[in-house]
Parts: sequence; C-alpha cells; structure tokens
Amino acid sequence: QVQLEESGGGLAQPGGSLRLSCEASGRRFSFASIVAMGWHRQTPGKQRELVAIIRPNGETNYSDSVKGRFSISRNKAQNMVTLQMNSLNREDTAVYYCYLRTRAGDYWGQGTEVLVSS
Repeated sequence: QVQLEESGGGLAQPGGSLRLSCEASGRRFSFASIVAMGWHRQTPGKQRELVAIIRPNGETNYSDSVKGRFSISRNKAQNMVTLQMNSLNREDTAVYYCYLRTRAGDYWGQGTEVLVSS
C-alpha cells in the first residue's frame, strides 16, 4: 500500500506564489517501480486535469496553462515532489491532487486546496 502525504496550498493573492509538496511512503512500496509523480487539479464541475509530472529520468510535462509559471522538482530519493507555483492567477484556484504512477498502479493524495484571491 502507498500513502501520499500532501502539504502546502492555501490562500495566495493574484501574482503571488505557493509551494506544494508530496511525499510517498509505504511498507512494501518500491521506489524503483515509479513511472511518474506529480500533480493534477480539479475545480467544481470540471474533470481533473494534469498540472505537472516528473519522471525518474527527470523528464517533465506541464499543462499549457501553467508552463513558465510552475516548476516541478523531486528529491534524490524520488519519493517526494515539490510544485513551485509562481504568478498565480484566479484560474489556478482548485483542489490539487498528488499523483503517483507505478508499475503496479496509480495512487492519489487526498487533495489540498489552493485559492487565489485578492
């Protein structure tokens, strides 16, 4: 079983910054099985959408809406990812979910809220 512990999020003003972190753990979890790790987000009435992911080789993917503003990184152990969100705008308001894809399956965090408002 895999647990994803999210931290960060909260309230930011337009143009501001926030940082999200997610740590994966599990008694029988093998970090060598990681295919990708990252973040999705969801707003009411809309489908969950990819924000950013990072692969073990360091390759990253971002949605077009966050390119140039958000940056994803991981630690050496590859069990933690951080999403640095800059130049936030109101359209970034959503619940952000940590996402982990392994060879055994996909896992999701509980979600953390990000509210961009003045």
